Amino acid sequence: MMLDYHSLLLALGVSAACLMVTLFGTWFSRRTDSFLLTLVVALGLTVSGIFIYSSYTLEAGLVGASFAYVFLMAGFSTIYSASVQFRTGIRPWRLAAVLSVVNMALGLPLMASGLDGLGFIAMNLAAALLLTGTARQYWLARPEAPGPLGGMAALYTISGFSFALCAAVLISNRQWVLGHAPDNWAETLNIGVCIAGMTGIGALSLALHQWRMAAHHRRDAMTDALTGLLNRRALFEQHGHRILGSSTAVIVFDIDRFKSINDQHGHASGDLVLKIFAEDLVKGAGAKRPHAIARLGGEEFVVILDNVLSGRAERIANDISRSFAAREIRIGEASLRCTVSAGIAMGAAGGQSFETVLSLADNALYEAKRAGRDRVEVAGYLRPVDLNDTRTSA
Repeated sequence: MMLDYHSLLLALGVSAACLMVTLFGTWFSRRTDSFLLTLVVALGLTVSGIFIYSSYTLEAGLVGASFAYVFLMAGFSTIYSASVQFRTGIRPWRLAAVLSVVNMALGLPLMASGLDGLGFIAMNLAAALLLTGTARQYWLARPEAPGPLGGMAALYTISGFSFALCAAVLISNRQWVLGHAPDNWAETLNIGVCIAGMTGIGALSLALHQWRMAAHHRRDAMTDALTGLLNRRALFEQHGHRILGSSTAVIVFDIDRFKSINDQHGHASGDLVLKIFAEDLVKGAGAKRPHAIARLGGEEFVVILDNVLSGRAERIANDISRSFAAREIRIGEASLRCTVSAGIAMGAAGGQSFETVLSLADNALYEAKRAGRDRVEVAGYLRPVDLNDTRTSA
């Protein structure tokens, strides 16, 4: 029985070691998901604890039990910390250290005093709490990737329950002092569950990494690299199908004489102006809860505002325009002031397509440019202009 139990422990240790190597390779290939590196460290500690514990099952001793306890508690504490890092982004090492020290303080004195049965009960209960806590963290984060995260939460919960069973059996049998490794059906079940859980958690961790990578690439494809706003593709993908009612406004902004800024001060200065205006746009429109803020391309930006009337949309556009015009932009030794023009169009009571309203706003912007720039024009419900029409210079 002990030989079989020892063999199962070795299988668990080898399985965990293989998973550790796989996760390290996954993290090292790109180094984006830092929680994977934390899991690698956690598995390293856990694998060490498993192999020390497997030796202890063959040759019992308080030193072996104590070292196994230390490494296993540090490993489980770091596994939990990795889940907190995944959900919140905080650095995991302080939390892992605190949890490790607390759990060691609870169990090591019992081991050292010869109450090894109580020590194993404390270890199993602590492992159960840490693993179910890990499950809770991934469950709370599941909206990001419901499939992988839901599966990981389930497997961590089952693993935690198997540790709780081990503690329950020892308590039921009143085994406060053992002198050897616990040997009962719950321990064997626990190792089997952990081997299966380790395999499943490893596969789901890799799936989660791929899910995150795909989401990262999609965000890159939908985000303007310079300003961090939505790009034109994202704007039309998310809103091109919308029918806008009379309480939705589309505001198009265009930085005045932007070409001359590039010609006189260089493209780096032009990029700086675009980024500063994007910041003003987010600050000015963000407080009004816009549906979207995007860079259409070049020096042109768009804001979609829901639940506003025409007058309020015009005030918002004017506030953004005045805020940007008041900016003193330092470019080397020079000081630059810039202005924007804006066109506003509202949806219709009966509904108008997004592209129609955007075209009306663009037409109003064109009128603002013709009227002298640095102004805001509100479109009437006129036929949209052809966007291929030749314009005056921006």
